[in-house]
Amino acid sequence: MAVKISKRIKDILAKDSKLMINTTKDKVPFVAARGGGDFAWDIDGNKFIDFSSFISVYNLGDEANKKIQEAITTQSKELIHAAFTDYYSEKPLQFAEKLMTMFPKGFGRTFFSNSGTEANEGALKLARLYSKRQYMFSFYGGFHGRTIGSLSLTVSKHRQREGFGDMFGPTLHAPYAYCYRCPFKLEYPSCGLACVDYIKKYPLSKEANPKDVAAIFMEPIQGEGGYVVPPKEFVVEMRKIADEHGILLISDEVQAGFMRTGKFLAMDNFGVEADIYTMAKAFAGGVPIGATVARNSLGNIPKGALSNTFGGNLVAIAAANASLDYIKKNESNLKSGISRKGKYIMTRLKDMLERYEIIGDVRGIGMMIGVEFVKDKKSKKPAQEERDKVIETAFYNNLLMLPCGESSLRVIPTLTMADKNIEEGMDILENAIKKVNGSR
Repeated sequence: MAVKISKRIKDILAKDSKLMINTTKDKVPFVAARGGGDFAWDIDGNKFIDFSSFISVYNLGDEANKKIQEAITTQSKELIHAAFTDYYSEKPLQFAEKLMTMFPKGFGRTFFSNSGTEANEGALKLARLYSKRQYMFSFYGGFHGRTIGSLSLTVSKHRQREGFGDMFGPTLHAPYAYCYRCPFKLEYPSCGLACVDYIKKYPLSKEANPKDVAAIFMEPIQGEGGYVVPPKEFVVEMRKIADEHGILLISDEVQAGFMRTGKFLAMDNFGVEADIYTMAKAFAGGVPIGATVARNSLGNIPKGALSNTFGGNLVAIAAANASLDYIKKNESNLKSGISRKGKYIMTRLKDMLERYEIIGDVRGIGMMIGVEFVKDKKSKKPAQEERDKVIETAFYNNLLMLPCGESSLRVIPTLTMADKNIEEGMDILENAIKKVNGSR
């Protein structure tokens, strides 16, 4: 194995364990030093191909990141914090106008925050205020954040909710269109979208009157839940249900948005418009920022109902503006590159699916791709241990990857990654899968 774990790294891991409250750090001992493009380096100088893009934050490559760094440096010399929710500032408004050009016609009101979970908290509050209704609706496998409001929507893993008691008001849940593991034991398309029928017959009938439901929250592609891609018809049906009952449809684009699927908004892959969108992660190339974007037709809310301290922070806005400028300037090349590279990755993975017993499913759109591991193809029993071994083996051979779902991993290289580095990363991944598959 190429990567060796030094005493320095071991000491840092021990110190982290002593000083930090537990988060989601796992078994891979990566101690970051620098990166942001095709590669990342640890503090010992080990060089890794980055198939994690630091949790889909570094969607863009070195050229864009240099522009972002320049914008941060320039703005930090002028003014870092303008108290934008109490005073006025021109630059957040200029960015908001530019941002609206990436949304469907009729979108124009924005709330800036600090993260994905706060963007979703904002959407929760807006939905309540706009609709004057109490219930929220979200899907099993969905991840919308860990603060208490967004956690009421999150039903991805029980440990994310365990011990926190009451959440943010009444929330309905139903199965997502996770066709590989259909809870109704059916197959698409012969299922006739039984999951949609279930929603109509049970949570939106037995649990609550749909006229009391404020919003349907959904990720166009579930992220933490396992990179689950629903059939287009499922998303279309959610829009129809929302329209029929005056329910708002909220698209959580925190992980799937910002060109990750080849489109700025992942919901566009399904031919559907939401009423509110939330974004964060890749928005500013590593600087914390979130955005909640609503239709103009929904109106406005009372002063003081929604605010924060750091929303519209000028350094974060400068970074986001540079990131968006890069996308607008290079949108055509980005789209074609994401399509081509995504197809290459999927072709490689589908070939592995045929040859390795521990791969149960591969799925994705653009360069948001998941691989689900199983004990064997017939039983489909989740193989978390094998998944973790694949990630660990890849790490020690200079490839960074992250898990998702119960037994899946995500393949999310920087969108601008060079073909040769993607190919090398896929070779390392396949060798890791081959080794784990053969060692059972």
